[in-house]
Amino acid sequence: MLDLLCVGHALVDIRFLVNKFPLPDEEARIFDEKRGVGGSAANVAIGARRLGLRTGLIAKVGLDSFGRMVVDELMSEGVDISGLRISTTLPTGFSIVVRDSEGRILIYGFKGASEDLTIKDVDKELLQNTRYLHIASLRPDTTLEILKMLEGGSKPVVSWDPGRVLALSGLSKLRPIISLVDIVSVNKREITYITGEENYVRAAEELRRLGPKIVIVKRGSEGVYVLSDSAVVDMPAFPPEKIVDTTGAGDAFIAGFYSALKRGYGLEDSVKYAALVASVKVSRLGSHEVPRHEEVVKIAEDLYKLSFRK
Repeated sequence: MLDLLCVGHALVDIRFLVNKFPLPDEEARIFDEKRGVGGSAANVAIGARRLGLRTGLIAKVGLDSFGRMVVDELMSEGVDISGLRISTTLPTGFSIVVRDSEGRILIYGFKGASEDLTIKDVDKELLQNTRYLHIASLRPDTTLEILKMLEGGSKPVVSWDPGRVLALSGLSKLRPIISLVDIVSVNKREITYITGEENYVRAAEELRRLGPKIVIVKRGSEGVYVLSDSAVVDMPAFPPEKIVDTTGAGDAFIAGFYSALKRGYGLEDSVKYAALVASVKVSRLGSHEVPRHEEVVKIAEDLYKLSFRK
């Protein structure tokens, strides 16, 4: 039995640190280059595993060197890869992440085999043997079929994160998915894309009326707004020690949120814990470089006089 199963993209992130973002016909200097596993679903699975949860991943990669890199890193992190599928026709997806000296990022994405994950690739038994299920940046037809597959029986708590591109589809296309999930996790820009509403509070209320029990609006350096059927949590961000890499900060938040829920924290403490995890991640290079639970506990006590002992 898994604590958390993630479904979505497993990619390779190719990261460049540059002195500046060049204009057309200009050249920027590359100071550093690194490669590692990325993709929202993979980030959450690895992050939550580091925080102490038993996690698994359903995703699709190609039969190539990038696919081997994904498999090796997931295995080294202790993520269950029994749901990972291999495409013999499409290459592993990748993202080129360019970061400047101020921590800002540009991302160029090629989804490759990740977008070829269909319901035929999804292990129903794995879906039913997890406490929490997180679906991230997955094509909407496969997402909807997974949600319908879970109807009519005991099912995990299901969260959904559309990601930047899918959020642009708008509410009319995404409404069937939103109505079937328990938690919607979006950033401030994505919730405006979905609803057309600039005010994130009103936008969250609109999504809540469609059925989810919790709507999470990640607002970056401004903090996070969480609306549930019983409470509202509006929390400023914990300032990071330094800003190194903001990629995957939202995924780190979700990994932290589920880690806190699994430990029995209430909603407000779960949000605090998750926000602290995201803050630490921003100070580190890599899309899933989250701290271990013990480190979160120590930082919370030393810097903020908060107790997360469970």
